[in-house]
Amino acid sequence: MTTKARMAALAAGTAIWAAGASAQQVEIEYWQYFFDARVDAMEQLIASFEEANPDITVTMTTFPYADYRTKVAAAIPAGEGPDVVQLFYGWLNDYIEAGLIQPLPADAFPADRIDADFFPMVQAMKVDGEYWALPTAVRSLALFYNERLFEAAGIDGPPETLDELVEVAAQLTERDGAGNITQVGLTAGMTAQDHHWFREVLVRQFGGQPYADETAREVAYDSDAGRQALEFYVGLTEGEDAVSSIGFMDEPQAAFKAGRAGMHIDGSFRIGSLADTRGLNWGVAELPAGPDGTRSNYSSYWVNAITTKAEGERYDAAVKFMEYVTSDEAMQVWLDVVGELPAKPSVGMTDENANDPVYGPFIRGLEYANTTQFVNESAQREQMVQMVERITLEGQSVADSLTQAAQGEQAILDEANATN
Repeated sequence: MTTKARMAALAAGTAIWAAGASAQQVEIEYWQYFFDARVDAMEQLIASFEEANPDITVTMTTFPYADYRTKVAAAIPAGEGPDVVQLFYGWLNDYIEAGLIQPLPADAFPADRIDADFFPMVQAMKVDGEYWALPTAVRSLALFYNERLFEAAGIDGPPETLDELVEVAAQLTERDGAGNITQVGLTAGMTAQDHHWFREVLVRQFGGQPYADETAREVAYDSDAGRQALEFYVGLTEGEDAVSSIGFMDEPQAAFKAGRAGMHIDGSFRIGSLADTRGLNWGVAELPAGPDGTRSNYSSYWVNAITTKAEGERYDAAVKFMEYVTSDEAMQVWLDVVGELPAKPSVGMTDENANDPVYGPFIRGLEYANTTQFVNESAQREQMVQMVERITLEGQSVADSLTQAAQGEQAILDEANATN
């Protein structure tokens, strides 16, 4: 073969190799709502994934939270947008019914393995025996307390029971000469996290359950346990011995951040903003146990899912990416960067994480946490808001207001059931 022929053959071979390499390179899109720490964490995960999978490129797109659902709903039916998408766990049914996501492949995500490896609340992502989405991280509730106010009041540590909660809150509550509360012992407000505390924690701690079964389609808190739980809650804000005031400084977290609240129940997602609050010294404890020692908690989470846009090579790449972002390694990165809790006990319940003074109470709370399967969280929350307002502002009895709230929420659930 002449030199010219050899060069031509080499050039042809190089072209064939380049074409093959190009054909093997796959690009997928990942969408999530914009939050600085979440973006930082995902950038780290994408870099690690691409290093291990040089044939796959992941492009991340973010949107403001207020626009996020609209953008996703418009893009995927048009064959655009993400191949892997982040969504709130409570949106799962909406995304399935709209044909926006597809079930995870059983060979890569066997249901029995997920049931065994993840915290139980993740099973809310399973429909008819197959999983449609999985989280990297989960959230739970805990009791934040102001260490400076505790020290000034001579309180040694956070309360461990509901009775102690009331006692400590009374010591931390301050009033002016007219009797108006100027510092609350404990924040209160169903518009924040208290509607979760009432449903999934207090109702259970007084011996009841919020819904008749795990599908959360039949309200069950209109019971003796529910009435006791509601009496306890409104008792925090009523009478001369009140230790809280609904609407104090507009928002519960604002009062705590301003140093005007001794204690505040909130989610693990609040850690970052509190850590950035200058002059605020705070600690975290597990939620107080109920009258008989029962512990309960509420957990929520954002999940990742494969959209119906992903097909062929993009689908295969999306499955690989899903496997990585739900791995132990990814969960530890998410904890370190975002502060949200690993979705697997194998990561969360390590000695280092479970005993961490900040993350530990939230992580330990996951062992006894429950997840509400909302059909319309804002509408269901509003029933809780109105329930308390009827008692505190209109003088309605606890029993009657509880019954009205249960009927209102059941109507929301029945409408969703009929639509489905």
